[in-house]
Amino acid sequence: MSLSIGIVGLPNVGKSTLFKALTKNPVDINNYPFCTIEPNVGIVEVPDERLQKIADISQPAKIIPTVIEFVDIAGLVKGAAEGEGLGNKFLANIREVDAIVQVVRVFANDNIVHVNEKVDPASDIETINTELILADLETTQKVIERLEKDARGQNEEATAQLAVVQKIKRELEEGGLAQKVELDEKDEATRTIVCELSLLTMKPVLYVYNVADIDEDLPADLTGRDHVKLDIKTEEDLLEMEPEEVTELGVKSELDQLVVKSYELLGLITFFTTGSDETRAWTIVKGSTAPQAGGAIHTDFTEKFIRAEIMAYKDFVAVGSESAARDQGLLKLCGRDYIVQDGDIIEFKI
Repeated sequence: MSLSIGIVGLPNVGKSTLFKALTKNPVDINNYPFCTIEPNVGIVEVPDERLQKIADISQPAKIIPTVIEFVDIAGLVKGAAEGEGLGNKFLANIREVDAIVQVVRVFANDNIVHVNEKVDPASDIETINTELILADLETTQKVIERLEKDARGQNEEATAQLAVVQKIKRELEEGGLAQKVELDEKDEATRTIVCELSLLTMKPVLYVYNVADIDEDLPADLTGRDHVKLDIKTEEDLLEMEPEEVTELGVKSELDQLVVKSYELLGLITFFTTGSDETRAWTIVKGSTAPQAGGAIHTDFTEKFIRAEIMAYKDFVAVGSESAARDQGLLKLCGRDYIVQDGDIIEFKI
């Protein structure tokens, strides 16, 4: 499964520095707007202590974690929806990712240029959201014009989809994000048109507040959003240090919580396979059935699925082996309708 998180924000808020710290990849982080032009892409391991604990029991030759992809996207400025700065490129790159991490500058530093010449985190968030809303308004208007034409021809599906798009457009016109609109996700016409629209403001968002002091309280107008607080400059400094130096300083990286929250933002969970060859974490969408989970390994596991033998992680660790779990009735046989739970250890029968 390949799902990606786009790192976005105004120029000079710490996006590329965060990307560098996350991915351990050197990137251009000079102090000028539009330093990032083409998006940088990096793969990041998802921290999960369960993987090592399972491996400690199975003693495999290899341990393979699950990963997610982060994309460092060019900085946005006011007017991006009309093509200002790198607006068109920025918006096109956002459209390709599955979720957004929006980096917001909270720290003050006269030596680092702010594109709006003042540090105002709430205003910066509004600038980004406004540009995404404007781009989505353009998209919805084009689709409405097409659906109105089809609806006049007594096309029932077009009529139903038109009502959905008009509802979304009203929310956007009021300054709201499309994700706030209540939609019937079970309705086929709704799902089809929402997928077609591929709206920027429909994507889930996690805010990263870039602070100078991790222990300092945030302004009240920032706390109501789903967020992670990071001192991104310190994270970069830690990257350059030897592990012994970090231990001596007693400073702890906060990046793991960002990775885990990003993983959750995508609606993902993890299941495991384990044996003497390898212990591996696999990524699936929450709510996946056993055959769908098998497809993360190989399409044959979906198409030729017979059943799955499943142990809960906590049971496996508690008893210390698969054979003990089997003897104690903790290993269950599940069919095609079983919904995989986060932490399940699975052996597929095909």
